[in-house]
Amino acid sequence: MDIELKVDEQNSRLRVDTLLSKTFDIISRTQAVNLIKTGNILVSGRIIKPGYKVNTGEIITGAFKDSSDNCLKAENIDLDIVFEDEFLIIINKPPGLVVHPGAGNRSGTLVNALLYQCPEIKNADEDNFRPGIVHRLDKNTSGLIVVAKKNSSLKFLKNEFKQRRVVKKYYALVQGVIKDDVGKIILAIGRHPGKRTLMASKSNKLRYAETRWVVKERYKDATLVEALLKTGRTHQIRVHFYETGFPLIGEQVYQFRRFRKKKTSIPRHMLHSAYLMFRHPYSGRKLSFTAPLPEDFKKVMEQLAKN
Repeated sequence: MDIELKVDEQNSRLRVDTLLSKTFDIISRTQAVNLIKTGNILVSGRIIKPGYKVNTGEIITGAFKDSSDNCLKAENIDLDIVFEDEFLIIINKPPGLVVHPGAGNRSGTLVNALLYQCPEIKNADEDNFRPGIVHRLDKNTSGLIVVAKKNSSLKFLKNEFKQRRVVKKYYALVQGVIKDDVGKIILAIGRHPGKRTLMASKSNKLRYAETRWVVKERYKDATLVEALLKTGRTHQIRVHFYETGFPLIGEQVYQFRRFRKKKTSIPRHMLHSAYLMFRHPYSGRKLSFTAPLPEDFKKVMEQLAKN
């Protein structure tokens, strides 16, 4: 894989080894360090050290070969297929399933399962480790995800998401009782300035983000909301409700500090992609899909009702 990366303002003053591992899922931090030490990575044509902090406008170039993991394995993993035709496939993803392989995580993902179920996704390949992937769900978020089977489908669907033509609705269980019946959260978010894998409302490069919500049910100390994403930022729902004082139940990251290390019987953050509507990449007609709440989500709701 050839590497050519121009440093933007958001990543300025970041260590070059950190930037490489953050940008390219198939490169681990250790691999990045080794590439730099062996002179396989240059910054604006110069040999640098792994701890070198890049500046805006600098060009990172080089090559990466991972002969031990240069192909993805097809794995027989059960999938809940909601819809499939020659252009795309819709999956109801269970919680705990990673969408695509990355550094240190090369198997047991949705992509590995899809390569077994429908190997045609290889034809929609803009990234060796993400064939067909149009959008992503966090590992512990359940629900609907659309995967392309052709390059033309991949490009069309990615553009539909980019142009905000896709309707995406989620169910979320949040801590605390929301008094209003409907509302919206408009809060720009970007990469956390200190923890690059996280998002925050305080960042060097903020991007507009909007979540609209409707209360579906109230409990003693919790609320079930239906959230409509008007934008699709990383971790948007999780960050938005945390920043407004209602973190998701089961959340360990975007959580009040006093609860972050507290043991809980809830296995994951309670977030479910329940509804998708988009145009078909070939016919252009609108398609809509729903996914029922998974069992762990329903069990938490039942417990809340008992309390």
